[in-house]
Amino acid sequence: MSEAFDCENCKESLYGRKYIQVDDSPHCIPCYDRLYANTCQKCKELIGHNCKELYYEDRHYHEHCFLCMRCERSLAEEPFTCQGEALLCNDCYCNEFSSQCVACKKTVMPGSRKLEYGGSSWHEECFVCGACEKPIGSQAFIPDKNDYYCVPCYESRFAPRCSHCKKILVKGGVTYRDEPWHKECFVCTGCKTQLAGQAFTSQGEDPYCVKCFSNIYAQKCSACNKPITGFGEGKYISFENRQWHQPCFKCAQCSVSLVGAGFFPEGDKIVCKDCFSN
Repeated sequence: MSEAFDCENCKESLYGRKYIQVDDSPHCIPCYDRLYANTCQKCKELIGHNCKELYYEDRHYHEHCFLCMRCERSLAEEPFTCQGEALLCNDCYCNEFSSQCVACKKTVMPGSRKLEYGGSSWHEECFVCGACEKPIGSQAFIPDKNDYYCVPCYESRFAPRCSHCKKILVKGGVTYRDEPWHKECFVCTGCKTQLAGQAFTSQGEDPYCVKCFSNIYAQKCSACNKPITGFGEGKYISFENRQWHQPCFKCAQCSVSLVGAGFFPEGDKIVCKDCFSN
């Protein structure tokens, strides 16, 4: 009498039938497929023993189900990317999730080095200075309309230059007669004191601090002999080629203010009506 040769699961005889050995135990094909076959992630059917099976991570597929979700191209021999539970060939992934380089109009491939600015993307090698055409990389840059410049090129082309030393103004500075100056270059023509932030005036094209202008150009008050500059002491009075600070325009005898009042010259002095009549 021959030894029994039955399926481990259903106990049916396996003589003359195909079977599959699992841990030294034989299984008929239906039992093997039911117990051990994986379910296809795409079609949700069992992947039978006679089907070619492909898997990615913990997901299994029939070979004919292992396709790009968008174009349905077979991914068996193609590079692909997983987006959530969907498989995408590289072309479809790039079209849907990758950006386009605004310089060369080609796709910026996932994982490649790129630069982003103002909602646009560039390949790292495509983001170049609009003047020297060298890649800017991670260096500082300055946008100007539709172009981008490295700092040295921008400064040499567009940055204002000091009217005195002709060097570039990187930041700050002052404006005099519609021309830019470094603060340290904008100085009094007389004493060379920096004028930025303080009152100054000019003679012709030359700027002067109040003190130097007063000493060199201002008329002298006939009463106190100090310069009349228009800075600080308000209005002044002029009479017969002589000038007075308004507070200094007084009667030479009684010291009453003569501003807006009648007065009389008495030699090189001026007096009020009352003192003149006496």
